[in-house]
Amino acid sequence: MMPMFVRSLSLKGSLAAALVASTMLTLPAAAQDAELIDVSYGTNWLAQAEHGGFYQAVADGTYEEYGLNVTIRQGGPQGANRALLVGGQIDFYMGGATSAINAVKEGIPTITLAAIFQKDPQVLIAHPDQGFDTFADLSGASQLIMGQEGFTTYFEWMKSNFEGFSDEMYTPYTFNPAPFIADPKAVQQGYLTSEPFEIERQAGFEPVVYLLADEGFDPYSTTIEAMKPFVDANPDVAKRFVEATAIGWANYLYGDNTAANELIKADNPEMTDEQLAYSLEKMKEYGIVVSGEAEEQGIGCMTDARWQNFYDNMVEAGVFEAGIDISQAYTTEYVCQGVGVDLMDQ
Repeated sequence: MMPMFVRSLSLKGSLAAALVASTMLTLPAAAQDAELIDVSYGTNWLAQAEHGGFYQAVADGTYEEYGLNVTIRQGGPQGANRALLVGGQIDFYMGGATSAINAVKEGIPTITLAAIFQKDPQVLIAHPDQGFDTFADLSGASQLIMGQEGFTTYFEWMKSNFEGFSDEMYTPYTFNPAPFIADPKAVQQGYLTSEPFEIERQAGFEPVVYLLADEGFDPYSTTIEAMKPFVDANPDVAKRFVEATAIGWANYLYGDNTAANELIKADNPEMTDEQLAYSLEKMKEYGIVVSGEAEEQGIGCMTDARWQNFYDNMVEAGVFEAGIDISQAYTTEYVCQGVGVDLMDQ
């Protein structure tokens, strides 16, 4: 019996079925001749600017031009979208390099098709004028407020690469900045595009921000992940989704993103225009989406060398054991082909 995660696509009509069977057609023109194929993408958090390119490709019709009817299923505090991917309830998922390598270790047949974020937006945040002038100075913090996932990944990397960090500094993060604001010697985790904005809004000061990706912790993130059996059965759909998403992100970053932001706010009514604008500004300023290979080869680009370097660093830090075949975690077949580069006004 076919496993649950090998889920057939919902095809609207015999023409679409014939189209999926063929991988030789030119896109998106050929896709426009068929009825749309229903696919779903699960995000890892509530709708926000960090998901903007996906919403853009829905809002401006890019997915439709590629023959896809895409439903975005937002995540959240109680979200289980990765489990839904493995269970065959959604087609694509917003993953990351660490979870992809863990899947190989655990024998779960997921595969990463593209990395939208060339830089993980994870940051550490400190108070100004407290002697935190370099990343290494953060070892002098009274406490490091971070989530359990960060404690078991990038904090291990920090201890391996910088002196002075110890487990005794760890304080669990409850997604409330109040403990950090109250302690001028505290350091807190955050997302470049989120927590610094909220801290400045609540406390009235601009925090010191260190992007871990710029300090050497460099996993790909905000990826497009799928189940291998699904991709093997539907390579044409995988290609269309990756390429349309790259175009959506180029248009969100550098074009008119008004309609996409309205969709984001519809899914997440607590999102504000001010937060969306701040997040977009920081993504562009720090090269979260467009940097490295993505500048010349297109949004979503990945390389073997980058994957290997991250894995080697994590082995050295004790996060992963040696000997995992990380080539099973990803494929570069669908990226680095220059899709959407002409739309990027840098």
